[in-house]
Amino acid sequence: MTDEKQGIIYKALSWVEKIGNKLPDPVSIFLILCAIVFVLSAAIANSGLAVIHPKDGSVVTVLNLLTIDGIREYLNSIVANFQNYPPLALVLVVIIGVGVAEKTGLMEAALKNTVVNLPNNLITFVVILLGIIANAAGDSGFIVLPPLAAVVYMSVGRHPLIGIFAAFGGVAAGFAANIIVNLADVLAASFTIPAAQIIDPGYVSSPAMNYYFILVSTFFLAFTGLLVTEKIVAPRFENVDYIKNEQDSSIALVSDIEKKGLRLAGMAFVAVVAVIVVLCMGQDAFLADPKTGSVLDVNAPLMKATIPIVTVVFLVPGLVYGIVTGRIKRDKDAVAMMGKSMGEMGPYIVLAFVASQFLALFTKSNLGIILAIKGAETLQHAGITGMGLIFCFIILSAFINLFIGSASAKWAILAPIFIPMFMILGFDPALTQMAYRIGDSVSNPISPLFPYFPIILGYMNKYKPNAGMGTIISNMLPYSVSFFVVWTILLFAFIMLGIPLGPN
Repeated sequence: MTDEKQGIIYKALSWVEKIGNKLPDPVSIFLILCAIVFVLSAAIANSGLAVIHPKDGSVVTVLNLLTIDGIREYLNSIVANFQNYPPLALVLVVIIGVGVAEKTGLMEAALKNTVVNLPNNLITFVVILLGIIANAAGDSGFIVLPPLAAVVYMSVGRHPLIGIFAAFGGVAAGFAANIIVNLADVLAASFTIPAAQIIDPGYVSSPAMNYYFILVSTFFLAFTGLLVTEKIVAPRFENVDYIKNEQDSSIALVSDIEKKGLRLAGMAFVAVVAVIVVLCMGQDAFLADPKTGSVLDVNAPLMKATIPIVTVVFLVPGLVYGIVTGRIKRDKDAVAMMGKSMGEMGPYIVLAFVASQFLALFTKSNLGIILAIKGAETLQHAGITGMGLIFCFIILSAFINLFIGSASAKWAILAPIFIPMFMILGFDPALTQMAYRIGDSVSNPISPLFPYFPIILGYMNKYKPNAGMGTIISNMLPYSVSFFVVWTILLFAFIMLGIPLGPN
């Protein structure tokens, strides 16, 4: 075993992998949590514990669910709990558009065409930037960009692993940043909003609640990744040999018909955006709130229609690209792509079912609001408030991410606890959500349980067969640490300067 693998970081993460592999599947975790809620509701209800609701001053007690009437009522509501679960419909609607853009090959071709035509002095910056942006298109960033970056780096006489690590750093550590509202924003908000309604039933927001911040973050992180790659990672591979494979050049090939499809899909994208912009213009803009005239008000059609708008933004270019390249010859082909994308969401739908039961039970029992109030009191008494609390929450999120890879599963558990708790302490749900997303992103590339970790290992072994998990971790740790520092400082700057994280 090399000295690199014997390091403290490697040993710690090996321990994380060992423990994490022993954890139940997220679906099982939610089933266990449901059982715990039943038992706790009975135990605490009998203790007579009560708190004062911070909004209306009412007395809140725990409702015992472990009674004949409680169990009967729950059985009658199982289907309704699932039907009324916000994340389900939101995600499935967006996946219609994203699925077509991905299945037609639009996202893959766009990545290839962009990377292979880069000037040498912009390769690293753009690879990392593309990695961050590619998160909007599902798996493409993880599967397509790292091997493509390896080929591009080889073509300019640099070690291919530099390209793989730069791409993986951008797409994994910068997972929550982007230039557009995307599926990740939809997922996060769909858990945040119901959690906030535990304290404030009238709370409303949109998936764009963090948009200003994630937009700015994209470029800060891309520049940070550039410095990390060129100053820390790249020097480690100077004059280091690697296995060369002549067939790798075919990875970067973009055919003439694909170029034509990209050109017309780009025009379609611009046309869709232009229509949206036009509908936002004027005194009585179609997408503006009729009462306030603002397109960014939470009640404006632009904000309320974020989901279908995002769907159309992906769907129309995807359809155009598919038709031009011949991958969509008739309407049935497009529908089949949508169906296949929906089919791939099967595991998520199962997770959504059990998560919906947990949220319903947690809310019905009043355990959520009582835990939030008691937790807020404990934090106040301990003196952990303000930015220190946000900092600790980012650290906590990053640590939990090492053990549970699914971002939606983690937030489904954490949101009903921390969103209400932090609301009582004066933090807007959008801020709590963003703090979670930062922590959830920065530890991705160093987590052995991250779903794409083995894929990167496979890409790396093509050029360095004796490399293992320690090689990835040692080279990805600088990205994780630097992204954590820069992203946290940027978040605090937004707070201190009073800059909104997103609309409203």
